Amino acid sequence: MEERCFVKISETEIGCIVLAAGESSRLGYPKALIEVGEETLVSWISRRLTELGLSPVVVTRNELYQKVKESVGDIEVIINYSPESGRTGTVKEGLKFLKMDSGGPDRILIVPVDRPGFSKATVEFLMSKVSSTCPTFDGRGGHPLLISEEDCNRILKSPSDIPLNKVIYPQRIPVDDRFLHLNVDTKDDVDRFLRAVEFL
Repeated sequence: MEERCFVKISETEIGCIVLAAGESSRLGYPKALIEVGEETLVSWISRRLTELGLSPVVVTRNELYQKVKESVGDIEVIINYSPESGRTGTVKEGLKFLKMDSGGPDRILIVPVDRPGFSKATVEFLMSKVSSTCPTFDGRGGHPLLISEEDCNRILKSPSDIPLNKVIYPQRIPVDDRFLHLNVDTKDDVDRFLRAVEFL
């Protein structure tokens, strides 16, 4: 495993964590490695975030580390050695790596790899917010999430197996983003996402 180093934070003072440690049991193969043209899904998401001035950190599971690292190039990749504890535990690994308690960014964008339907406009909207914010479309909450420093600290102090929506309660704000709720849990979901890519 590579030695950990301090992550270069973008000038926006917003950290960015891409969650890619899920088991993908329903899909049957790792969601992070879904092919999107000549890229993987995790590299496609990470590239789009980088184009917006963010410096994403990818958190994955041990058995996927090498393939994910090869996929995303110079983007930082770290391992959650206990991914079975749930998504909150993966978020915590990313927050700890960003050194939230020692001068890290004061806001964090949380980006699940299996929720790739967000537009760049939605990310830019979230980056303009100070408090924790959840984008919504047609009354339903979506991703990514913008997390305030206060909520980051609350997550770090919470058990890893507790659902994130039981720990923080972000402000819900409508966005005009018709693919916001795209989810890649099944093969049909993947096909729907690939058909939508040209519009994102």
